[in-house]
Amino acid sequence: MAKTLIIGACGQIGSELSAKLREKHGKDNIIASDIREGSEDIMNAGPFEVLDATDFHALQDTILHYDIDTVYLMAAMLSGTAEKFPMKAWQLNMDTLFNVLNLAKENKISKVFWPSSIAVFGPTTPKMDTPQQTVMEPSTVYGISKQAGERWCEYYFKRYGVDVRSIRYPGLISYKTPPGGGTTDYAIEIFHSAAKGEKYTSFLSEETALPMMYMDDAIKATIQLMEADADDVKVRSSYNLGGISFTPKVLADAIRKEIPDFEIDYEPDFRQPIADSWPSKIDDAEAQKDWNWQHEYDLEAMVSAMLKGVKSLK
Repeated sequence: MAKTLIIGACGQIGSELSAKLREKHGKDNIIASDIREGSEDIMNAGPFEVLDATDFHALQDTILHYDIDTVYLMAAMLSGTAEKFPMKAWQLNMDTLFNVLNLAKENKISKVFWPSSIAVFGPTTPKMDTPQQTVMEPSTVYGISKQAGERWCEYYFKRYGVDVRSIRYPGLISYKTPPGGGTTDYAIEIFHSAAKGEKYTSFLSEETALPMMYMDDAIKATIQLMEADADDVKVRSSYNLGGISFTPKVLADAIRKEIPDFEIDYEPDFRQPIADSWPSKIDDAEAQKDWNWQHEYDLEAMVSAMLKGVKSLK
């Protein structure tokens, strides 16, 4: 069985992706890694390496040691945090990508997954049913790094034949890991407040509509894309991935169907202009056509799963 390395395995996506891939392919075939040790669950579930993916030689040594075939590069500094540390965000987001792409170019690995984001879009992008190919003028450090990354992924595919695949994730919602500094994190925090019977203060305005997705759907899409036949992967920059679009007010109303006395107020902060620059609803027709993508969780199912999950953490 070919071995897989997950970089950033302790993060929001990486932790759940690691668990799913270990379940699917066997724990010894999935090497989890991060810049520091993670929870006992991920550390004890299979091989784990403390790895700084900005260090090319350390990354190469790990890949050669385990005879890695596939890399999922999930390490990144997210939108809200990146605005506070722009140069650190650029270095982390770009250096790690170049290190992995160059190892693939040298045939040290055969397949790469790299996550992009709806942050590649900007205020001039059509906000409703944003198409796969459109105006992209990102106004955040995170978005700029992701747009640049998309261009480099496509270049390495066309120029060197690197089998790199990517998804533009919408806001991802999960109860299993804490928020990681993203602009859509209100849609995670709100469930923790609701489950505790606390009032929640949203850092986005009540009418800010953004594309969101329950984590189970995101993990399913990621694995589905990576398992698709290479000839069916027509987009080598990054695929649009649509999910469910809603506002903080709509989400609060959906939570009240299960917790009637839940209260919310709104104090938009520095993340509001970031959210205002992003699409409200994504068109993912290309992913549907090329590799039969379809999300499963609607708003009601996501709210039910999140409240049940958050309550189980107590």
